[in-house]
Amino acid sequence: MDFKTVVDLPGRVIDRCGGSSRGEMTLSVLLSRAGLVSRVGSRSMFTSSKPDTANPNWLRVGLSFGTSAFLWGLLFKQHSTYMHEYKVRNGLV
Repeated sequence: MDFKTVVDLPGRVIDRCGGSSRGEMTLSVLLSRAGLVSRVGSRSMFTSSKPDTANPNWLRVGLSFGTSAFLWGLLFKQHSTYMHEYKVRNGLV
């Protein structure tokens, strides 16, 4: 393949000059594929149903917020440790 050819999704090789190995790809074919991809690719294939936003999973919510609070606390602790070490090194304490 040179820089003028592109491989299409089903394996069709398209020449950028307009032709292809199995016929010309029209704008309507490209738009129909874009619509199909947007509909199919909008949800994960592992999701069987939409999540219920009226009844959240409180265990997951609590774990998420708890993990976030723990990480922020660790960040502040490390920052204060680093600042103390900086001040000791430079004789600012």
